Amino acid sequence: MQNTDYIAEFSCYLAEVKPVLKQQYEKRLTDDLSRQQWQDCFQRNVTAVLEAFYDDAFSQVKSIPFKAQEYQVVNGMSDLTRQVLATFQGFIDDFLLFVVDKHRTSCALSNFPDEHKPDKDYVNDVKRVIAELWKAFALNVNSHFVECQ
Repeated sequence: MQNTDYIAEFSCYLAEVKPVLKQQYEKRLTDDLSRQQWQDCFQRNVTAVLEAFYDDAFSQVKSIPFKAQEYQVVNGMSDLTRQVLATFQGFIDDFLLFVVDKHRTSCALSNFPDEHKPDKDYVNDVKRVIAELWKAFALNVNSHFVECQ
């Protein structure tokens, strides 16, 4: 198999995991609401779901026998890293749209306006946390590929 096949395989993994992440989020939200832990549930649950996801995605990357030596490393970044990371295009945006919609249509959250309709500042705060998770994931993937050369 070629690296392009492995990248396609990883892309399939991402497509398969999308609905699972949404289910995990729904379960976490339901659990929080049943325990009346509504405060900061948007940020807490997005962070928890994505933190676990990035760990799993990194394990998935490591399990695929990419041929990293076939790619150049430019300015410390493997070209293979760029290609693998490109498979995530729109992934987080799709997830966040789902989560925000879930909150806005939740009757149980309607009494908690900050959580029911997260404002732009709150969403941006969550996006900053996601950016840190993404950065750690991307660095781990790149380190893995560079070490494999």
